[in-house]
Amino acid sequence: MTSQAPLSAINIDHARQQIDPVFLNSGLLRSDALALSLFAKDETDNPIRSFKGRGTGFFLANLADNGPPLVTASAGNFGQGLAYNAARHKRSLTVFASLNANPLKIEAMRRFGAEVVLACEDFDGAKEAGRAYATERGLTFVEDGASAAIAEGAGTIAAELTEAVDDIDAIFIPLGNGALAAGIGCWFKARSPRTKVVAVAASGAPCMALSWKAGEAVPTPEARTIADGIAVRIPVPSAVDWLKDTIDDIVLVDDDQILAAMRFAHATWNRLVEPAGAAGLAAILANASALKGSRIATMLCGANLTDQQIKAWLPSA
Repeated sequence: MTSQAPLSAINIDHARQQIDPVFLNSGLLRSDALALSLFAKDETDNPIRSFKGRGTGFFLANLADNGPPLVTASAGNFGQGLAYNAARHKRSLTVFASLNANPLKIEAMRRFGAEVVLACEDFDGAKEAGRAYATERGLTFVEDGASAAIAEGAGTIAAELTEAVDDIDAIFIPLGNGALAAGIGCWFKARSPRTKVVAVAASGAPCMALSWKAGEAVPTPEARTIADGIAVRIPVPSAVDWLKDTIDDIVLVDDDQILAAMRFAHATWNRLVEPAGAAGLAAILANASALKGSRIATMLCGANLTDQQIKAWLPSA
């Protein structure tokens, strides 16, 4: 079991007062094209083009100002969020990313002031290298999915949703390390318990789904998906524990379903969404017939795509 306290809806409400307003009150998109009422929070229209500024902002706001430099690992968006907020709080940051990380995200992390170290073939390998680097030097390692404040900051998306939309029947949330799903699920369990909370993982990266079903962390030997932001093979134990009380189900989507969701978002709302950011929408599209007549919510979590990815995946963009 995690040694951290359970997530708190009260803290999520408090986080709204401490996160940089540039990340709050994101746009709400709607579509009735699927014989259901679909609502999507657009988390792509901010300086880092993803929701990660919320949780990292709340985390930094509650971190002692005189502590050691920070170290983290990221596929890109979490590192951007932490770099943006570390700069606001005048904290130095080193980010470990894989050798195969999205170059657009690497450049953005550096632009926001982080030192970026490329190491290992995937995200979890880079995380191990970053943790070792921090331990050797007595620095603070920040792990996405292991901090209550990061999850609670992400949960502010849910608080805004329930203010804007009544009677949500189900919400579908992209599932990577688990902070987003746990934070949003925490809010709904406290404030709208009738809403079914569904986390959505990539079928090529199912470790969190396996872990949730087993009730303990279950790593997988690899994570193969175009959705780099949710390509996790080693679960964070604290996030697995939080998910026990915050979600009702986990579904898997494949890369073709993710691509279909990215194209739907572009055709319907003129939004460019990266694969991980479209996972929740992908599950809704794949299950639209079963959801007919319902009020369904999700979030578009990120929009950091290279020109090559846009040409390959969204040729009409």
